[in-house]
Amino acid sequence: MAQRRVLITGAGSGLGQALAHRYARAGDKVACIDLDATRAELTRAALPGEGHLAMSANVGSDDAMEQVHERIAGEWGGLDVLVNNAGIATGGAMVDTTMAEWRNVLEINLLGVVRGCRLFLPGMIAAGRGQVVNTASFAGLAGAPSIMSYGVSKASVVALSEQLRAEVEPKGIKVSVLCPAFFRTNLLESWQGDPRLKSFAGKMMDTSPDTLEGVADRSFAAIERGEFLIMPTRNEPMRWRLKRWFPNLYFKQLLKLVKQRNPGH
Repeated sequence: MAQRRVLITGAGSGLGQALAHRYARAGDKVACIDLDATRAELTRAALPGEGHLAMSANVGSDDAMEQVHERIAGEWGGLDVLVNNAGIATGGAMVDTTMAEWRNVLEINLLGVVRGCRLFLPGMIAAGRGQVVNTASFAGLAGAPSIMSYGVSKASVVALSEQLRAEVEPKGIKVSVLCPAFFRTNLLESWQGDPRLKSFAGKMMDTSPDTLEGVADRSFAAIERGEFLIMPTRNEPMRWRLKRWFPNLYFKQLLKLVKQRNPGH
């Protein structure tokens, strides 16, 4: 297989970093994009192989992402794989959210994906090949309470990916969307919203049966197979089937689970 040109946002840690290593081990060259320049460089320096890049950029900024696109165009001439992975975590009930929280999470989690696609898809379409991988979350499918702005932002990424798939697959471009549930990462470092929900999310991460390495392995394998909807954490495929096939039963079980985890509320 020819060496691919891969760009990953949020590559300084967590799933983005783990995917960077898997692409590099496959013989590809990887552009590691992260808000934190030091993290981006540390990831790049640890990758096997040659030709990797590190850049600092805020995916919530038009100018910053245009600068990334210009550098990639200048040094690589384009991309073969775009992984829109960067995002932030928020949480809280609708009545507890602020408009500032909504604007910020949508600017990063949703419009960050839009920016990546708008900038790099034209080159893939011209080449007649490529792959776009968008990191959403099972929160975007679950319909769970108290993660209002985060869940909506990730549901939007799922919807975007579905529509994008229909647009570009006939042009030779594959689209995948990752929907993991809780597993151990440093995502909560970016937390905005109700601090009580941050504590709950931390506990869910700590007790998750899934590890970062396991999630990354399953994600990468499914991406390489060209799968669209990828749920790389263990329990979510069955939960998704339950919701699709028996929505009322799923909703009742969801409310029961919420009550168990929040007694007295």
